[in-house]
Amino acid sequence: MVLTDTAIRNAKPADKPYKVTDSQGLYLLVNPRGSKLWRIKYRIDGVERKLSLGAYPEITLAEARAARDAARRQLAHAIDPNVAKRQARIEASIRASNSFASVAEELIEKKAREGLAEPTLEKMRWLSNGVQKGPPIGVEEGPPFQII
Repeated sequence: MVLTDTAIRNAKPADKPYKVTDSQGLYLLVNPRGSKLWRIKYRIDGVERKLSLGAYPEITLAEARAARDAARRQLAHAIDPNVAKRQARIEASIRASNSFASVAEELIEKKAREGLAEPTLEKMRWLSNGVQKGPPIGVEEGPPFQII
């Protein structure tokens, strides 16, 4: 049975969690407290796995189906969608930690631990904040001579 938005809205909490299935492994998990979570059930290397997509209504039925199709494309290339999702999250955190703002903040904290005078630290923070108001600067962007 293919899910509809009306069927999703009408899914009421029960004593135990239950699934409302769509197609090709996509289902909506309805919890006793009323939360509705999108999941995809798939197999890779003979092992059944589940991929969480998010909560309804933040993730619509159309978005959940698009995510399911993307996961199926990854599976067709022997890529585990859970691993790909985890790697994307790690890469995003690395990119965020390599921003000018985070590197500047680390430098200021290091200088504070080394005992640099407070007025000097305030000047460093002021300069750092002034640069942060401009366009984002990534540490890995550009050739090395531009970064230095």
